[in-house]
Amino acid sequence: MSFRAFLRESVGRLRGKGIGEAVSAPTLETRRLLLRAHTLASAEEWFLLHEEARVREFLNWPPRSRGQALRHLRVRTQSTRLCRAEDFMALAVELEGRLIGDISLQLRAVASEVRSVEIGWVLHPDAQGNGYAREAAEAVIQFAFEAVHARMVLAVVHPRNTGSLRLAEGLGFHELSRRESERLLVLTRDDFALADRGAERDPNHGASSTGKWRRALLSCSHRPADPVSRRGN
Repeated sequence: MSFRAFLRESVGRLRGKGIGEAVSAPTLETRRLLLRAHTLASAEEWFLLHEEARVREFLNWPPRSRGQALRHLRVRTQSTRLCRAEDFMALAVELEGRLIGDISLQLRAVASEVRSVEIGWVLHPDAQGNGYAREAAEAVIQFAFEAVHARMVLAVVHPRNTGSLRLAEGLGFHELSRRESERLLVLTRDDFALADRGAERDPNHGASSTGKWRRALLSCSHRPADPVSRRGN
């Protein structure tokens, strides 16, 4: 069972009917980027993103033809609201009018005490190394905490994806659990605020925070076994 499958199962009893009023995809402007709902006008750039083997290396995206990439993008254009568990929202990452990536949120649990979203990001290799991924992630995480009222933001990262692991650490994420092909990371509002201020992180605080959310997820699980030992692809 993968981490994502575990998240779907373990928060099942906390999904509830929804978060109340649906949260629609925002338009967010950062210092250099525009984050917006996807449109079919970016179809060629979306296809070029899919063509990059370096992009697909750590994703579950298969190689896609132009037609397949267009169909995938069309689904992205409809992924614009969060209300119920597993709802998915995708935003285009735009630089000077050009699509350079994608950043997404998926609602994992809706109960207010453990409301959580999973964040994902992908950036064209030609745009990497300039701080764009962090700039986009900071804006979307802030949106998750303020508009969705998430208590925690989760990320599932391949252990060889060192760039994303460094980015997550810089944003304040802590490791919740790991397996051979995945690392499950968690970020709380407090840890994000500390990272945003550039404050030195207290490892004891991180361990306490991580343990709290791990216990919250485990308490929802329908199986008594430790999920760390049974997660797989």
